Amino acid sequence: MSMLSKLRLITVDVTGTLIAYKGELGDYYCMAAKAIGLPCPDYKRVHEGFKQAYTEMATKHPCFGFAEKIPNIVWWKTCVRDSFVRAGYDYDEETFEKVFRRVYATFGSSAPYTIFPDSQPFLRWLRGKGVIVGIVSNAEYRYQDVILPALGLHKGSEWDFGVFSGLEGVEKPDPRLYEIALERAGNIAPEEALHIGDSMRKDYIPAKSVGMHGLLLDRFQTPDARSWRESGAIVLPDLIAAQEWLSSERQS
Repeated sequence: MSMLSKLRLITVDVTGTLIAYKGELGDYYCMAAKAIGLPCPDYKRVHEGFKQAYTEMATKHPCFGFAEKIPNIVWWKTCVRDSFVRAGYDYDEETFEKVFRRVYATFGSSAPYTIFPDSQPFLRWLRGKGVIVGIVSNAEYRYQDVILPALGLHKGSEWDFGVFSGLEGVEKPDPRLYEIALERAGNIAPEEALHIGDSMRKDYIPAKSVGMHGLLLDRFQTPDARSWRESGAIVLPDLIAAQEWLSSERQS
């Protein structure tokens, strides 16, 4: 009996699993500054500034400010401003507004992302086999409404439903996000569900903790993959291998 024949639901992570960033985030922030005639900031400093700013915002106002009902654009404006300030660029309000508008528009489009070539065929194959496909991601609403469709991943043809932290007020590694997915799929039993992701901490462990099966992708040959395998996780290089594993009469 193949693994696929045991499953009614497969949930999939987004970034690092279905899509990836093109280049460094700092590049896009710097291009936004250049576009309005400013000298190009040091993208490495901006990138480091963003990591610090994002971590602080996510700690103080998790799930993109869900609980406090902070508008998405306000949450990001605070984060982007702090990213530049930490990098040593404290623009006046009018200048920053111009930079921010470009940054926000860019990351609300498909421009900074690339879709892995196996993503769309894999999701369509699953749905063609009668499996319910859910997206489970620590992302805000624009992934669901704009970014995924712009990359060719549409609700109704590649996936059936989404569970996004910015819309749910819960984020990985909280197992509740996976429980929501099981409920949304029609109260699927966890043993009839599999989650595919690229993080042991955010994907594999919480999915397994609610009784789901887990599968990790190692698309970028991370050093962590060795310890993942040693802990007993199934680790595969891509979704082509995942399809073969799901179809095989014998899993190892």
